[in-house]
Amino acid sequence: MTRRAVFVAALFLAGCARHSAFLERHVRINDHEYPYRVWLPARYTKLHRWPVVLYLHGSAERGDDGARPLASGLPPALEKFGQRYHCVVVIPQCADGHEWYGDMEQMALTALEQSILEFHGDRRSVYVTGISMGGTGAWYMGRHRRRFAAIIPIAGEIVRAPDDPFPTDIPPDIARVAYAADPYATLAAEIGPTPVWAFHGAADDVVPVTNSRNMIAALQRNGGNARYTEYAGVGHDSWDLAYADANLTHWMLAQRLR
Repeated sequence: MTRRAVFVAALFLAGCARHSAFLERHVRINDHEYPYRVWLPARYTKLHRWPVVLYLHGSAERGDDGARPLASGLPPALEKFGQRYHCVVVIPQCADGHEWYGDMEQMALTALEQSILEFHGDRRSVYVTGISMGGTGAWYMGRHRRRFAAIIPIAGEIVRAPDDPFPTDIPPDIARVAYAADPYATLAAEIGPTPVWAFHGAADDVVPVTNSRNMIAALQRNGGNARYTEYAGVGHDSWDLAYADANLTHWMLAQRLR
């Protein structure tokens, strides 16, 4: 084998090993099988009950290959800062042409449940986070009271622009919020006291920063437990800064259902 061939083979093996901690799993919903990945911390053992994070990717990572969701957001942060994340992370993949509601929400929650059972998860320490489209999903999943110990939406949208309709019919419990006279206040009432830490870039030209500002203000008016970090001069991809923040990981893992 030539020196170049050895080098190429080494790169290939390194690439294969890069995502070796992301286990491949599948979930079946309405006779359709969907892929998801599960990340385990370095010292994982079933002798311990683990916090569990449900991570919802953005629109660019949709598909059915199980790999695209690993390209941005939380998965790269797990590779860089894995020592901070003493938890199991569940990474479902939303199908093309869909968003995180209806069947896709059911799929994600079923993948979460399967992972809690398989990997000895702690039901009092379950969190949901997401970026962009996944940030929207995280906000709306907050309506499931007592399921999540904390919600971490990043660059999420609450009120859609008139030229950005829902791609598929939305279920009644989502419609009740999305089409309310004040969606922010309606969703804030649904989320209630669940701890929230939201992040957004002030220069976001994809999802206006007013979505996070208005949602946090609504939670505060409702007596909610809400934190907010806004990055001056940062655009849509504010998740790189958020997931690199050691304070976020520490805060998240300190939250527990009571």
